[in-house]
Amino acid sequence: MYICVCNAIKECDLRAAARQVPGDADAVYASLGKTPQCGQCLDDAALILIEERAKARSRQLA
Repeated sequence: MYICVCNAIKECDLRAAARQVPGDADAVYASLGKTPQCGQCLDDAALILIEERAKARSRQLA
């Protein structure tokens, strides 16, 4: 599923980047060589970053 239509960023790509790149959605987008355009995706992207990073922390503690 596309999270950011303007930049054609897929959810799986955003999740993978979230595990590698600290920071907010802007930082993760930059790591993908993109910048937010219209901004409609940023709330969803932020939630995905939080979710993915929480999963990664849980795996580290297990």
